[in-house]
Amino acid sequence: MDTVKIGIIGTGWIAEKMAITLEGMEGVEAYAVASRQLQTACDFADRWGFTRAYGSYEEMLDDEEVELVYIATPHSHHFEHARMSLLKGKAVLCEKAFTANARQAEELLNLAKEKELFITEAIWTRYMPLSQTINDLVNGGIIGRPMTLSANLGYPIGNRERLRQPALAGGALLDLGVYALNFASMVFGTDVERVTSTCVKTDTGVDAQNSITLTFKDGKIAVLHSSMLSMTDRQGIISGDKGHLIIENINNPQRIRVVTEDYKTAVVYNCPPQITGYEYQVYASMEALRNGWLESPYMPHAETLRIMRMMDDLRREWGVRYPADE
Repeated sequence: MDTVKIGIIGTGWIAEKMAITLEGMEGVEAYAVASRQLQTACDFADRWGFTRAYGSYEEMLDDEEVELVYIATPHSHHFEHARMSLLKGKAVLCEKAFTANARQAEELLNLAKEKELFITEAIWTRYMPLSQTINDLVNGGIIGRPMTLSANLGYPIGNRERLRQPALAGGALLDLGVYALNFASMVFGTDVERVTSTCVKTDTGVDAQNSITLTFKDGKIAVLHSSMLSMTDRQGIISGDKGHLIIENINNPQRIRVVTEDYKTAVVYNCPPQITGYEYQVYASMEALRNGWLESPYMPHAETLRIMRMMDDLRREWGVRYPADE
């Protein structure tokens, strides 16, 4: 497979970020883009150098040249658009949160397996080199035995309609909290014994900000916070009995600072040069397609489903319901 031809469903800012990414990558072609309005797709294609523009998603998916579809629509539409892509025989890279709920996620993953097609969740943190460095440091014992973790992600974006509406699977959890949950999972694993949480809801009924504590069977504790009301420091801190790691920006790690027992910085690891950070999930998808894999080892299907189920449980506890849950 020399060059992978990529088609994008959606023309919003996430689609634009992917277009910028593809522009700087090797081995990919920004081939097609689809919108519900042909003119919107044409404008996007002209701006970012795409070969084809389509005024319907189905039309793009009927193009035999498209090899990998990137889903860049709101959370509420991921299931429909990913399912449509799979039924048309296309491999899928679907933006986080993967779907609105776990039931939809399970159906998509089963369909992909049945069709023997690749699908993965485009949660970029999972694919980044610095994420592997974090695990290497933790497993290497540089901070001793890691036992506590904190992570937060927040931006003042609560006025965006996409995030305010239950019909669009809005709220801080699926947009931002999913990163904190994945960060904890990447570092501390999946053996969660207890989840406690609280949230503050908007007048539309979605979570505006939340706090989640995960207690693991081996005694580790992760405290996670996400908010669409405030600009947080976006830090992750992993603490052991011989020091701690400070990670700047948990969704796109920029720097890891190793702090010793005497609270002095021992070493700093910086993020390698990147286009946008989205390139790693595309390269991972290309690797999977070359090898005939149905999932990526960086974000296994079981992890996507487990975290979707966890978010379902949290929303149920908070009384945050989407039409897709009915």
